[in-house]
Amino acid sequence: MKTAVILPCYNEGSAIYDVVAAFRLNLPNADVYVFDNNSDDNTAEEAKRAGAVVKQVKQRGKGNVVRRMFADIDADVYLMADGDGTYDASYASELVSKLVDGDNDMVVGIRQPKQTELAYRRGHVLGNRVLTGIVRFIFGTGFTDMLSGYRAFSRRFVKTFPAFSSGFEIETELTIHALRLKLPCDEVKTPYFERGEGSSSKLSTYKDGFRILFFILFLFKEHKPLPFFGLVSASLAVLSVIFALPVIVQFIETGLVPRIPTVLLSTGIMITAILLFITGLILDSVSRGRGEFLQLQYLQYRPVVGDRTKS
Repeated sequence: MKTAVILPCYNEGSAIYDVVAAFRLNLPNADVYVFDNNSDDNTAEEAKRAGAVVKQVKQRGKGNVVRRMFADIDADVYLMADGDGTYDASYASELVSKLVDGDNDMVVGIRQPKQTELAYRRGHVLGNRVLTGIVRFIFGTGFTDMLSGYRAFSRRFVKTFPAFSSGFEIETELTIHALRLKLPCDEVKTPYFERGEGSSSKLSTYKDGFRILFFILFLFKEHKPLPFFGLVSASLAVLSVIFALPVIVQFIETGLVPRIPTVLLSTGIMITAILLFITGLILDSVSRGRGEFLQLQYLQYRPVVGDRTKS
């Protein structure tokens, strides 16, 4: 069973050496890869000095890096973490064991802050809870820490993951992919530490938070078009009835329809509502077909347990 530790990095020269060394210590049989996202510092040099295989990704954004990692690296088990030293490498073997022994396709590390607000800012905690709750409401049972970057994956998860996101939305996309295909997943509580000196967060609480929210809505439209367009259609239909009701009442009372613009507006809104509902029906069939294709692609890969037994 081949295990790969994959670390996306951008300007983590002060931390990456210790991160690579820690994962090499805790997973001695794993290959450690650092994907440098066009850093301006000595991230690549420090990663090489620690014994990692370094690859360059010029296109900025964590989603772009993860897409490249999943495409380039061939392994049975993938362990992904950030290169900033905030995740505890001593829990790597537990994540891998939970993946393999539990017949899972993804295991997520639930962050447990060790320096309270210094490690996990309140804005990030609140945003994570809100966004996780929205995903749970839309897609069903979700995860405790949807935005965690500490995860273990099976080969069949990685090789059938159609990454669309380019930035910090990638964790959301990984989560929704697992929920959409109803893949077996689990969670492990892991310590979460404050960044070391010289390392700074690249995540903007509000900017990236709104990007993640809009991306959730995008995936809602893509994966559940009938509920998405049906909700918009129903809202417009109610609005149309609100506009039309006074006109109808006036017509019943007087037999006249003097408010022609209101009638036209109400009619136009109702027609739009009907068209949106039909659009949702059509796209729902397309989405189901894409989901079935992904499921068939997923089934082409053997589970990790099968590979381990064979070896």
